[in-house]
Amino acid sequence: MKTLFTSLAILAFSATCFAQNSPVPSADIKTLDGKTVNTSSFENDGKPYVISFWATWCKPCIRELTAIAENYEDWQEETGMKLIAVSIDDARNSRKVMPFINGMGWDYEVYLDANQDFKRKMNVNGVPHTFLVDGNNKIVWSHNSYAAGDEYHLYELIEKLSNGESIDE
Repeated sequence: MKTLFTSLAILAFSATCFAQNSPVPSADIKTLDGKTVNTSSFENDGKPYVISFWATWCKPCIRELTAIAENYEDWQEETGMKLIAVSIDDARNSRKVMPFINGMGWDYEVYLDANQDFKRKMNVNGVPHTFLVDGNNKIVWSHNSYAAGDEYHLYELIEKLSNGESIDE
């Protein structure tokens, strides 16, 4: 039992370490109009950005992205950040994403990861899964799940990065 606990602790630690200060991995995903984009091209002119993995069927994902949308314009003005929403809806459901986004009024960059290559490379096991990327395109923070108010903690971290401060978590 002790060995099992130790193994699980090491596995959890290594999964957490993956995200910290690692570059965004390269994977091909699609824009909403079907063009292929490589994730290595993600950038925000030296400012932080958020990558949010979500799905149209995921209620916590929708709550998180809606909560961020309420503040998104202010956040962009104050910090220059942007949010990249990556749908993991499968090929069958991916055609529902654009009407869904339009109906929600979300003003995010939205991509489709229908074959889930990017999801796998980012070690995403469940959604919502949110990553914060610094101005040097290094993943500096990640969070899985959503509870009301999590967006404020995310914004505090974005502010720190925008001000050149480190985020030690």
